[in-house]
Amino acid sequence: MDIADIATREFVEVDANKRLGKVRSIFERENPKGIIVTDDGAYAGVITQKQLVQSHVEDNAKAGAMTRSAPKVGRTDDVREVARVLVEGGVKLAPVFEAGELWGIVTEDDILDAVLENLDALTVEDIYTQDVITVSEDTNVGQVVNLLRKHGISRLPVLDETDSLTGMVTRHDIVDVVVRDMNKATRGDRAGEIERVLDLPVYDVMNSPVETVRVGDSVEDAVARMLENDFAGLVVTPEDDDSAVVGILTKTDVLRALTYTEEEHMDVQITNITLLDTISREDIRADIETVADKYQAMQVQHAHVRFHEHKEKLRGTPLIQCQIRLRTNKGQAAGSGEGYGAETAFNVALDKLERNVLELKGVQADEEYRGQLLRKLGEL
Repeated sequence: MDIADIATREFVEVDANKRLGKVRSIFERENPKGIIVTDDGAYAGVITQKQLVQSHVEDNAKAGAMTRSAPKVGRTDDVREVARVLVEGGVKLAPVFEAGELWGIVTEDDILDAVLENLDALTVEDIYTQDVITVSEDTNVGQVVNLLRKHGISRLPVLDETDSLTGMVTRHDIVDVVVRDMNKATRGDRAGEIERVLDLPVYDVMNSPVETVRVGDSVEDAVARMLENDFAGLVVTPEDDDSAVVGILTKTDVLRALTYTEEEHMDVQITNITLLDTISREDIRADIETVADKYQAMQVQHAHVRFHEHKEKLRGTPLIQCQIRLRTNKGQAAGSGEGYGAETAFNVALDKLERNVLELKGVQADEEYRGQLLRKLGEL
C-alpha cells in the first residue's frame, strides 16, 4: 500500500503572515494534527500544537516565526516508510508532494485507519511503553507544561493520594485552557492571567474518567477506540485493576510497530534524527548491539532511540537528552542521559542501558537459581 491510497487534499492552511493568535484559535476550534504554512502560496512548513505549548512567542507575532520543517513524502511512497518518517521526525503529519508541488497531507490517523485490520495479530503487551510519567492531582499546570516539554510527550496520567488513576491531562487540554483564559484577558491583564493559569491544579483541567486498555487487549481494538474518540493514547492497566497504571499506549507506539523489520541487524528507530551530529545511525545500532550481546539469552526485537534538544548551550553545542528503549523477549530495558551534543548524550544513556541490561541478566540468573533450589527441595 502506498500513500496515494490514503493521503488527503483536505488540510488547514494559513499564510506565514497570519497572526499567531489566530493560529492558536484554529487549534482550539478545530484541533488539527498540524497546520500547513504557505508563503506567497508556496509551501513553507508546518505548525504543531506541541510548538504552541513550548512557545513563549506573543500572539501578535507572525505564523512564519513558528514554522518548522516537516519531512516531505511522495504520493507513491510506501506506508511503512512514511510511518518511520513520522516517528523519526516527531510529527503527526507530513506534506505530500507530487512533481515538486504540494498535493496534500498524510496524518498518523490516516495511516492507522488504513492498516487497522492488520493490527489484530498484535496485543497491547507487544508494543506499549512501560516507562510512564505521572502527576498528582495537586500538580500545577506550570509543572505539567515543564514535564511535557522536558520529556517531549503529549499526555500525563493523573493519580490521587492512593496512586490510583483519576484523570488524564493532555497537551491539547493545556492549549485549550490557556487560549480560553487569554481570550478573556485584556492586554494589561495578560501577565497576571498567565500566572493564574499556570498556578491552577491539574485537577481543574484534567479529563476524567480515563479511557484505559488492558495489557492483553488487541492493538486493533485499542486503535479503533483511539480513532473513534480522537484519543492520541490510552493508559495501560493490568488485567485485574483498572486503577493501576503500568504503562501507556500511543498512536506513535503503533506507528513504530509498523516499521519493525526482520533484517539481519536489529531494527533501530531514531526520533528527531536531525539532531545527530558526530554520530550516525550505524554507530548507534552497533553500540546497542554490543550491549545486547552481553546478555545472550535476550533477543532484541526493536530499539528506539529518542533525542530531545534543550535550549541550554555550551560553546554553541546544545544540551541534548537521549532516551534508549529496547523491546526484547525478556521484557523492556531502558536508559537515559543528557550531554552537550547527541553523541555525548547517547553515550551517557548507553552506559545506563548497559547497567540495566546487566541487572536484568542478574535478575534472570537469580530466578533460575531459585527455581533450581525449589526443585531440589521438592526432591527431599
